[in-house]
Amino acid sequence: MKFSLNRIFMKRIVLVRHAKSSWKHNVIDHERPLNNRGFKDANLVSANLKESPLNIDLVLSSDAMRAKTTADIFISNLNINTGIVHLNHALYDFSGTNLIEVIKACDHSVNTLMLFGHNHAITAFVNTYGDRYIDNVPTSGVVVIDFDIEAWENLNKGTTIQTLFPRDLK
Repeated sequence: MKFSLNRIFMKRIVLVRHAKSSWKHNVIDHERPLNNRGFKDANLVSANLKESPLNIDLVLSSDAMRAKTTADIFISNLNINTGIVHLNHALYDFSGTNLIEVIKACDHSVNTLMLFGHNHAITAFVNTYGDRYIDNVPTSGVVVIDFDIEAWENLNKGTTIQTLFPRDLK
């Protein structure tokens, strides 16, 4: 599903759950890499997302290997300026508490925020702040939500305008 910029909004968030990770490596959770499906799905979704008018102002990603790698794939495929990309350890969050705090702390000048994180935080966020229930945001899944707010600190219920999941593209 594509969307247009016809609807007036103040803030937009593009949430991306990291791609499928590999359990084959004997590493700590934070250092787990993507598996082959993860690379394929992240490329598939980000290539399709390129057709949506995003105009990203800031990209924030968990500093976990699987989230960083997913972000790198999207950044490359969407031709996002790496100067607006920042890693944030607080986004290595599964409950969603830190995720909300990071979003609310974003500068007012950021109108479109792209964020790479983990479940359960991503699914909990989209079900709390979006207007469409999603049972589970899958790996490499994207959810775009618009908010009628002027400042991120005033985060409240928004409008879910797009979902893009690997299964929808296969």
